[in-house]
Amino acid sequence: MGRLERLAGAARGTKLPPLDSWQPSIHRDLELRISRDGAWHYLGSPIERQSLVRLLSRVLIKEGDEFFLVSPTEKLRIEVEDAPFLAVELERLGHGEAQRLIFRTNVDDVIVAGKEHPLHVDEDPVSGEPAPYIKVREGLWALVSRSVYYELAELVQPAPPPGEHRWGVVSEGHFFGLGSIDEPDFA
Repeated sequence: MGRLERLAGAARGTKLPPLDSWQPSIHRDLELRISRDGAWHYLGSPIERQSLVRLLSRVLIKEGDEFFLVSPTEKLRIEVEDAPFLAVELERLGHGEAQRLIFRTNVDDVIVAGKEHPLHVDEDPVSGEPAPYIKVREGLWALVSRSVYYELAELVQPAPPPGEHRWGVVSEGHFFGLGSIDEPDFA
């Protein structure tokens, strides 16, 4: 058992607040922004207390294209530049179809890539630069940091048929495509 897997096991007993059951009567905007690098900023200044960021992340929801912090009495709209979280650590356990890829986010969520937590890659239409993500929970994704993406790149394998010309990784028996295999042009 790896370090991240032990963290995930310890966190299983920790439940999120019952966000779906809360019906806040006060709705307003809050000058809080989550930048693309996963940093949280209040009134233009970074929030330095990681424990506060973790606490706020537990009451974060997404509705449509908007993000909110919710409590039983308030629903506060915030700005998120890309994804609200950043995947900052990867641990690989096992090999082949039994391989498990475990991620830790910047707010210490620990998730295993699989059916409930898929990986996907968006490509910039102009530059072709990949932007990989992993689902953390309903509507909330983590951008995979560059260093973790390089770790994933070391684990790539060709897609099983009929996914020719694709490459990706396997976790919990699921194949996640990370890109296309460029074929040389011999014409």
